[in-house]
Parts: sequence; C-alpha cells; structure tokens
Amino acid sequence: MPHVVIKMFPGRTPEQKDKLSRMITQAVMESIGVAETSISIAVEEVPREEWVERVFKPEIEGKADTLLKKPAYGIEVFEK
Repeated sequence: MPHVVIKMFPGRTPEQKDKLSRMITQAVMESIGVAETSISIAVEEVPREEWVERVFKPEIEGKADTLLKKPAYGIEVFEK
C-alpha cells in the first residue's frame, strides 16, 4: 500500500513516465509517511477515442465521491 494508477493518453516517453513515477513516489512518501518500498505505480494508456467509456464515465463520473481532484473539463470536450 498504496498503489497509484495513472490513466492518460498515449504519447509520453519512457523518460517522462519515469520522472512522473519518481515525483509521485516522493510526494506519497512525504505526504502520508510511507516507505518507498510500500509504493507501487501503474500507467494505463487510454486512447482519446476510448477515454469517455473507459475513464470518464466509470472513474470520474461514476466515482465522483472519491475524487480528491476533479478535472476542469466535462464530457462535452469529447463530444465535439
């Protein structure tokens, strides 16, 4: 514990993902006081055309009560 899952559009380099993982690991360690060895991080790349069905509806709308940070966009962004 804890396990962090990041869902994002494809296109980031391995170096960008590595930096993201290191920075999230540091933030988790400092903010909740756990050891680095307790943290796991996964990245799931989701194509833009699948975002609404695979992420927005089930993870953002469907679990709105669990979000600590809500996006500044809505589903209408993908309906254009």
